Amino acid sequence: MRYEIKGETLPVVICHLEGGEQMVNEGGSMAWMSPNMKMETTTNGGLGKVFGRMFSGEKLFLNRYTAMGGNGMIAFASSFPGSVRAFQISPGNEIIAQKCAFLASEASVDCSIHFTKKFSAGLFGGEGFILQKFSGNGILFAEFDGHVIEYDLQPGQQIVIDTGHLAAMSSSCQMEIVSVPGVKNMLFGGEGIFNTVVTGPGHVWLQTMPISNVAGALRPYLPTGNTN
Repeated sequence: MRYEIKGETLPVVICHLEGGEQMVNEGGSMAWMSPNMKMETTTNGGLGKVFGRMFSGEKLFLNRYTAMGGNGMIAFASSFPGSVRAFQISPGNEIIAQKCAFLASEASVDCSIHFTKKFSAGLFGGEGFILQKFSGNGILFAEFDGHVIEYDLQPGQQIVIDTGHLAAMSSSCQMEIVSVPGVKNMLFGGEGIFNTVVTGPGHVWLQTMPISNVAGALRPYLPTGNTN
């Protein structure tokens, strides 16, 4: 499978498949394709996978596309202004990503839910509670909000992240959700009451414009109540 990512603000990934090759995606992200691409809606792993996607905020069913009778082409478009990144997933090279990051992948990539070690901290930490882990062997396409900034953490090196800005990290990284120190900082600092601390070794991908921040910025300008 060959691919190309085009566009900056609203990117699209165009995949060129050989006969018999398969891609999976969530319903709604397919933008265009060649006529020989056959679609089949599937749980892609049974009932357990369905519940896992439900908890992680993804749609319950996936679409599997197969190139029939020769080479095929299919394009998947992002749903929000941001970035599309390609990850080569393999044993020992798994990725943990924010919920709703999945755009499309080769059929050989597996997705499962990933919890923080401290359940109670994750529960109150908002977006950091439920993440997705991508394993298997193949190419994953993930969509992130805004631009993506990357850091390579050495063993024991840490970075403190506002929870919504964590886009993805290597599975070798450790993650902990911590409260912002000081009651005054929590109540009047304007930065929320939880942060995410990621410890290396591993790679970290950060997003500059979480959709939750955009929603919060727009909320004061949206009409409230009945205007009639």
